[in-house]
Amino acid sequence: MTTQSLTPEEQQTLLKLARETIGRALHGDPEPPPVPEPLTSRLQEPGAAFVTLTLGGTLRGCIGSLVARRPLVVDVRENALAAAFEDPRFPPLTLPEFPRLHIEVSVLTAPQPLPYDGPDDLLRKLRPEVDGVIIERGWQRATFLPQVWEQLPDPVEFLEHLCYKAGLPINAWRWPDLKVSIYQVEKFEEAAA
Repeated sequence: MTTQSLTPEEQQTLLKLARETIGRALHGDPEPPPVPEPLTSRLQEPGAAFVTLTLGGTLRGCIGSLVARRPLVVDVRENALAAAFEDPRFPPLTLPEFPRLHIEVSVLTAPQPLPYDGPDDLLRKLRPEVDGVIIERGWQRATFLPQVWEQLPDPVEFLEHLCYKAGLPINAWRWPDLKVSIYQVEKFEEAAA
């Protein structure tokens, strides 16, 4: 994935596509909306994105991809559907909620391993509000987008919550066999209604 920023027009294309995709599904249309044409090369390139849905400032769904495996425009469309209807933390979105729904898209850079020497070094190397963080141990894995630092600004608390999300003990971030990767995002959202 390139690190070239999306233009405002490309951002609006992705936000509109996410909203149209969710709206069509809520109205019983099984077919996703067609990908808008013409597409810029940036939107056709493989990309990884998260789609975050909120209602009144409260999280309502968030699903995404960590690795670029399909065109960015397709990744956003598929993750919008998943965030609305498949996030296991929430019931499927309903039609009455749709008009109040707020959509945010985060396009990820490729994750990079973060080498560190022990828990204190890990804390020093994390960059709050800059880095998204992925932790892995065996088959257990979880991530927090950089935006999560807003709710969890303390690095210890951030890592404890991330371990919990991965199904690990909250002190697992101190374990020597924990793999940590970081990435950054380009975040954009719908205008406030």
